Amino acid sequence: MNKEEYFIKQFSNNKIIGDDGAFIDGFVYSMDAFFENVHFKKEWMSLKQIAYKSMIVNISDAIVMNAIPAYALLSVAIPKSYSNKDLKELAKGFKKAARKFDIQIIGGDTISNEKLDISITIISKTSNPVLRSGVKKNNLICHTGTLGSSKEDLEKLLKNEVISKKSKFIKPKLNPYFFYEIAPFITASMDISDGLFFELEKLSKSSKVGFEFFNEISENIGSSGEEYEILFSFDEKNLEKINKIALKHKVDLNIFAKAIKGKYRTTCKNHHF
Repeated sequence: MNKEEYFIKQFSNNKIIGDDGAFIDGFVYSMDAFFENVHFKKEWMSLKQIAYKSMIVNISDAIVMNAIPAYALLSVAIPKSYSNKDLKELAKGFKKAARKFDIQIIGGDTISNEKLDISITIISKTSNPVLRSGVKKNNLICHTGTLGSSKEDLEKLLKNEVISKKSKFIKPKLNPYFFYEIAPFITASMDISDGLFFELEKLSKSSKVGFEFFNEISENIGSSGEEYEILFSFDEKNLEKINKIALKHKVDLNIFAKAIKGKYRTTCKNHHF
């Protein structure tokens, strides 16, 4: 058990904890940290890109719970060396993401710090949340898009190589309209932020199922984090409906496993702590 998992377990008696966000009385509350030298290096991205991604990764959590983001609270620790121009660039990134998803930034906190650290709380609305605990035996397991490019690009950045500005590592691509349309036909969902294998562990733990893979998935694919593709489960009877919706929204689907009795643990090393 890694330290992150051990720490979260200290609050495991609270049944609200365990999904991408906390669902309470029609609202989903989600919070993500985006810290310099942990999630990014300043040399890799512009301040506008950093702020934009910090919002997007949190909005992703809301979407995969079938919630529509409404409000954001920002906590930003800012180096003293930052100029007014730097602060404007940061603000542009936050505002760009907020405009794209029709979110109101309603407050937060700022402090001085040695490096740039960002924490964002997103408040979203839903009447029908999709949780991690809904996977049933024989459900099909699927993810959107292709996996692996974010890990490849991160490895390039760590070698001081240049990557495309269109990289998912810099600018994650979300598919909210696709997800909201398939939501009535799926049983569980989450986004792929830590890597497919690690998300499957969480899905297994919440739904108390194991997985039978149709084909072998390489470690490079299965442990690639920062993908922000959608991982979801569904009853095979809804396959045709989901395929039609995916075609409509030009979303690629990869059905790679089915749920079975048991549990799933990956042998890959978790990158947290």
